[in-house]
Amino acid sequence: MEDIVTSSIWVIGVCAVLLLAAATELAARWWIRYRRLYYVFPPGMRLRVFPALPGLEPEVRFEVNRDGERGDEVPRSKDGLYRVLVGGGSQPEGFFLDQHTAWPGALQRLLEKREHLDRLGATKVHVGSIARSGVGSEALDLIFDRVLPRYPRLQLIIILIGVTDVSRWLEQGAPRALAPYSTAEPFRCHPEGPFGWKPNELAVTELLLRARQRWLRPITVRERVDLWYNDARAMRARAKTILTTMPDPTPMLDHFVLHFRRLLMTAKAHADRVLVVRQPWLDKNLSPEEAAAMWHGGVGQVWREEVTTYYSFDVFSKLLSLLDAKAAAVADSLGIEHLDLMPTLERSLVTYYDAFHLTPTGARAVAKSVAAAILRQPLPTTAKAPAGNEQPRYLRSLAS
Repeated sequence: MEDIVTSSIWVIGVCAVLLLAAATELAARWWIRYRRLYYVFPPGMRLRVFPALPGLEPEVRFEVNRDGERGDEVPRSKDGLYRVLVGGGSQPEGFFLDQHTAWPGALQRLLEKREHLDRLGATKVHVGSIARSGVGSEALDLIFDRVLPRYPRLQLIIILIGVTDVSRWLEQGAPRALAPYSTAEPFRCHPEGPFGWKPNELAVTELLLRARQRWLRPITVRERVDLWYNDARAMRARAKTILTTMPDPTPMLDHFVLHFRRLLMTAKAHADRVLVVRQPWLDKNLSPEEAAAMWHGGVGQVWREEVTTYYSFDVFSKLLSLLDAKAAAVADSLGIEHLDLMPTLERSLVTYYDAFHLTPTGARAVAKSVAAAILRQPLPTTAKAPAGNEQPRYLRSLAS
């Protein structure tokens, strides 16, 4: 009889523990979904990257603040703060560039100068970047829709996208309709799961990992991240087929215009000012050395599979030119200023280490041009620092 009682107690105890664990997991899932927090980068993420590519820094810091932006922590006091958010793709992300070398980081250092703060009517500047590789107009539309509502009103949003729309369309074989993005593509931290009952699929595990990332901030080291670049370049060099006829770009351009217009309108609703920095790229007749540095234009995903068919550099460049014209037209129709970098950037491997990614020299040049575009605008209506949560309103005008 005593053995039966003991066994019953053990069974009840095990059941209670299992029920408690299940209740804790379900509560964790509810909490994650209830908060509905979307981040392009996990808050607190820190990477040390070693690109080992000619012309690039040998070691790169990639650090994310508590708001999920690549950049410094946002100042606690918002009085006199001129806050800038950068959104876009791999060029503003600058994954192979150091924290302060990528142009959003370099831009903050330029705007922090005393005379520039006076021009902005601010006492401090913060530039945070949520730009990420693989983000095109559709993905940035989704990012702004999910991310901007949790921000206070911003003084400036800067947008640079374009090349991903072209590359992704060509990767899919220039279809009439592009495959949609999944939530997991633009967001590395989001509330949609999916969650399961294996240890690595639990919401409790996810919350613990997020807390560790945010508060302990461990450093993840990534060595020889350049290897896929070298493989991709070699893959292009041995391509069996080079397509020289441009496919009908209408589906890609219509898709871009739809999402670009929508994301610009969202940005205008959340910031005093929006600046479109138009996508620059290496638009020229390539030398053999420059051609050897290229990897783009493949029909297929070069970082995931063997690709044997590519579009020519000329086709790729023509598509970017058409998209750039659309970007300028959409911005003009909405009264949003835009900056054309192509006349100011040297078209060589001094500026780019492939068709569109920037070297440190290129990033510095972009930062200077963007800073100049910001600072040549009219002075703020008042130079007095705002009180409390008030945000100063800045005059808008189209760039001349």
